[in-house]
Amino acid sequence: MHPILVDGPAVEPIGLADMRAFLRADDDSEDELIAGLVRAARRIVEASSRRILVASRWRLVLDRWPTGRIVHLPLSPLLVVERIAIATSAGQIELPAAAFTQDDFSDPPRILIGPEAPDPVDAPVGIAIDLVAGFGTSSDSVPEPLRLAVKLLVARWFENRGDVAGEQTLPPEALALVAPFRRARL
Repeated sequence: MHPILVDGPAVEPIGLADMRAFLRADDDSEDELIAGLVRAARRIVEASSRRILVASRWRLVLDRWPTGRIVHLPLSPLLVVERIAIATSAGQIELPAAAFTQDDFSDPPRILIGPEAPDPVDAPVGIAIDLVAGFGTSSDSVPEPLRLAVKLLVARWFENRGDVAGEQTLPPEALALVAPFRRARL
């Protein structure tokens, strides 16, 4: 089960003005570069922590229900399960919200599927789950240590443009900020 990004975040965890102030960049001549670095740094921090920082829409596809009808999600934190669609012999149906329970307090978050949910037809991608994952919809909802890790990474890239690659993905100070939020691998 590999998550498919449907719609990325509406905002980044660090606004352009905030990042420019952190970098002490006085003019707007490098705004495009800074915005690109913030997007890239967010993705690196998300990959390192295995958490989505700002609310994004995702789709998970399954061939069949897992054992025990418990779907362990590879995305965290879970905000909402928007829709579960099942391919049946009568066509595609949408599972009513009463037929599943969203358990976003578990780590990893999970969806508990009720016995009334039909099994999908024997075909690839019999189940599609649309969900929203992230700490929230605004940059303020992202925990401050993760926001600071993004800032530190952007600052390192901004100050060391064109230098030889080969360093760690995250500098040690950013790794220390991300460590308490890091999810174990499934």
